[in-house]
Amino acid sequence: MRDENALFAGLAQSTFRSRFHLGPKERQYCLDKGPEIIGQHAADFIARRLANAEPQNDGKQTPMRGHPVFIAQHATATCCRGCLAKWHGIAAHQPLSTDQQQYIVRIIHRWLSGEMNR
Repeated sequence: MRDENALFAGLAQSTFRSRFHLGPKERQYCLDKGPEIIGQHAADFIARRLANAEPQNDGKQTPMRGHPVFIAQHATATCCRGCLAKWHGIAAHQPLSTDQQQYIVRIIHRWLSGEMNR
């Protein structure tokens, strides 16, 4: 897992990753639900969609729209096992540990917090 400050500096330099932002609906959803519920959603999505060694539909399991966490996953390269390996140093083809899942949720939360404070 990478140093978070270095990771976010790299993400900011990526044309693809830096184009993701919350829209008005997603911002309102975050305000309505609050950080605790959004964090629970993120933890659930990670556990159900990414934690297995070989996730079903890997690379296509995270929509680009529809939930603030999905947008955050693409912005932070936590959307699939390939991106986790490339950007975060989390090896593919093995289950995510509890620590790795918590790290991913923390990265998503940091990005969402930044977006909400823009």
